[in-house]
Amino acid sequence: MTNRRFLSLLAAGAMLLASAWSHAAGGGALQSAGNDLGDQASLQRGAQLFTNYCAGCHSLKYLRYSRMAEDLGLSEEQMQSSLNFSGAAFGEHITTPMPPAAEKWFGKLPPDLSLVARVRGNDWLYTYLLSFYQDEQAVLGWNNQLFPDVAMPNALWELQGLQRPVYAPQPDQSGNPQVVGVQLAAPGAMEPAQFKQAARDITNFLAYAAEPAALKRQTLGIWVILFLVVFTLLAWMLKREYWKDVH
Repeated sequence: MTNRRFLSLLAAGAMLLASAWSHAAGGGALQSAGNDLGDQASLQRGAQLFTNYCAGCHSLKYLRYSRMAEDLGLSEEQMQSSLNFSGAAFGEHITTPMPPAAEKWFGKLPPDLSLVARVRGNDWLYTYLLSFYQDEQAVLGWNNQLFPDVAMPNALWELQGLQRPVYAPQPDQSGNPQVVGVQLAAPGAMEPAQFKQAARDITNFLAYAAEPAALKRQTLGIWVILFLVVFTLLAWMLKREYWKDVH
């Protein structure tokens, strides 16, 4: 097999995998999150939204309050008064007050979200937050286009508003209606563009929580590049000095 043919097959395989991932769980194409870990204001807003709307059920057991405060530019007082509602000490991990009885309420315990951004991807998270709709047939009265039969309500419905499903003209092969989109039926506290930014902020925060070292790595990367530039210049000057008498 020639190198050109091998590269063509590799590219085709990558495209198939990307297509399969973008249509995971029957949810159709993913929307681009466009999040930026360098946007500290977005990370702070995402942390506030997470603690107010998500932390009641979901933990971030691999992240400490103290580390989050340091990375997000917050003081201990700000963290403990505005973002820590569990009563945990400043140096403890971010846990949830959700009792074990929640398994009976939801069918299973709400998962820890420490690594969800690394497992699912930022675009998946962003699309998921935008894809909830009311479903009277679901156990909790909510469903999600990206994650059908999801076992959780829309915690952000007051901000987003109430969405209803948009069905395809024809049912699927099993005779069930196909949800091809969602449509806003009743507005929430935020305009659609504002809510998309809120979803982007939460996604950005969860991307940070999945790998806090990424912030440090980006800062160090600049210095590494500068070092390589200076080292290359010195190496070239040294080579020039050694070879100046060679003809």
